[in-house]
Amino acid sequence: MRAIGVHEDVIVLESRLWRTTCTLVRGGVGDAAEGFVIDSPVLPDELELLPAVLEQSGFPLSGLLATHADWDHLLGRLAFPRAALGVAETTAARLRAEPGAAQRELREFDERFYVSRPAPLSLGQIEPLAVPGYCGLGDSELELHPTGGHTVDGMAVWAPWLGLLVCGDYLSPFEIPTVSAGVGAYLDTLTRLEPLVAAASRIVPGHGGVINRETAQRVLAEDRAYLEALGRDSGGVALPDGRRDGEQRRLHAENVARLA
Repeated sequence: MRAIGVHEDVIVLESRLWRTTCTLVRGGVGDAAEGFVIDSPVLPDELELLPAVLEQSGFPLSGLLATHADWDHLLGRLAFPRAALGVAETTAARLRAEPGAAQRELREFDERFYVSRPAPLSLGQIEPLAVPGYCGLGDSELELHPTGGHTVDGMAVWAPWLGLLVCGDYLSPFEIPTVSAGVGAYLDTLTRLEPLVAAASRIVPGHGGVINRETAQRVLAEDRAYLEALGRDSGGVALPDGRRDGEQRRLHAENVARLA
């Protein structure tokens, strides 16, 4: 696992698997300081290290946030089993509608890759958050913005005083859009993210580490062009530059099948 200190109040952890990101963000000072862990790394040894990373960095733990209900973003509960997990109301609804889905998908992944974990995933206390809305962090507030298209649920987390946007599985420089919840919904999300990207200095996609504003704007434009072409003629779409390997072709084939 790679740790990137992008600000004195922000640490981004990048998993060895899928370059999945986990963002530690702190607000306030002294006894008023609070901290959130947003999303999660994937592998057991990475999750085991999370409490030590917070302690060594002086980050308090006030709770966990997950950008959406895909299993690889929910594993913070394995590192902090007593912490509350805050999610968008749409994510809470998805978790209620799909009981046990995240646990089954995690178990299937672990069995496929011979991964052993010390305990099964228990989501425990879920706190639905109004999105769009706000979430207090020390003496500041995180802004929560709705996302959709990649999945039916989700939120992006914007910390304006830090210039930090944590956007879930959007704007990845390594992965094309996957549209399990529709092209139109995904394009709507890109439109909502666009002004936030323009105001941000650091953007953290769900996969791919920390990127700057210029890179995020380029990826957003490429993703919009890809999705618009996909909606017009799913069979004749060119993949974005730098995202044309075998895995991206497989994901594109899945997109085409969904739209068929």
